[in-house]
Amino acid sequence: MTAASLTKLEQDCLAAAEDFSANTLAPNVMAWEAAHSAPREMFQAAGDAGLLGLLVSPDQGGMGVSYVALLTILEALAKVDMAATFALIVHNNHARAIAVSGSDHLTDTYLADMIAGRTVGAFLLTEPQGGSDAAAISTTAIEDGDDYIINGAKAWISNTPTADILNVFAQTEPGAKARGILSIQVPADAPGVTRLPAYEMMGGYAIGAGGFEFRDVRVSKSQLMLPVGKGFQAAMGGIDIARAGVAAMCAGMLRAGLDVAMPHLLKRQAFGAPLADQQGLMWTLADVATDMEATRLLAFNSAELIDNGESAVEAAAHAKKFATRAAFKGLNACMQAMGADGLKQEFPFARHLAAAKMAEYLDGTTEIQNLVISRALKKAYAS
Repeated sequence: MTAASLTKLEQDCLAAAEDFSANTLAPNVMAWEAAHSAPREMFQAAGDAGLLGLLVSPDQGGMGVSYVALLTILEALAKVDMAATFALIVHNNHARAIAVSGSDHLTDTYLADMIAGRTVGAFLLTEPQGGSDAAAISTTAIEDGDDYIINGAKAWISNTPTADILNVFAQTEPGAKARGILSIQVPADAPGVTRLPAYEMMGGYAIGAGGFEFRDVRVSKSQLMLPVGKGFQAAMGGIDIARAGVAAMCAGMLRAGLDVAMPHLLKRQAFGAPLADQQGLMWTLADVATDMEATRLLAFNSAELIDNGESAVEAAAHAKKFATRAAFKGLNACMQAMGADGLKQEFPFARHLAAAKMAEYLDGTTEIQNLVISRALKKAYAS
């Protein structure tokens, strides 16, 4: 996928993303990482750059880019920092959900401020004991007149330190699993909401991973976005593009690895010749380049299917499975090619390797992708 295949608007969005990467992310990500910080100012800057309404239609104040264009933008951003990129796409997806499924009340209350970066969104599906079983939601939403009373806990939530509005998925009928789940918008400062400290992790702090607890939180039914039985279906409805997006971010990180390692090999001498003349090193990086191209093709194939209204379930599973393995292996190879210099904080390998490992868990683990692919194989060969 090249910029030439994008519309003029999409090319402008890509240019804005590249400018944002160079002038907001690149100068700050190391400081954010050192401070274990998920910066709120990043969202304001992204809003100013027009990067927070990417999936909202123009008549609602957004950009309305295609999914292929979205992946091109994610790739460009993740080349600098995947954790920050993921935080931004979570917010974009939340804005899109409100634009598509929200009532007039919800769109009037939140959408403009989300697109501008004044209000930060978070997606609260995962629970402390849920793991890969996304439908195993124990957080409850019990009707009480014109309100719902919410109790429970959520874990591994992006944007925890910065979120203002929470897209909470809750169970109305314990034991009902998917058929009892709704989606409701909960202000993060509502009485009874506890914002837990962000997790201490191996890296990737701009994602703002943490959790929330809810104790007798009273929320008006006017905040309901998806009614009982529709919440889980909607949550899973965007999983294919989410997985393709993670793959595109992995491609961006692989490009970053090559962009750091190759100049180093060309400049540094060993045994009287540039390191780039060492066939073993170069063939290793040639494999990284091949995996990067394969990652891009798998990711963009998934996005093209979705843009064309076709199923991308299997394609997205292949893309995410391959990309996350390729990213961790390839970044490690680029770091190894740098020798001990690769350990220095002036280079991005520690941050990217942490993000590559994180990518293996985001939007379904490798094991879940294998489950999806296995089901597709059985269906194909049983017919």
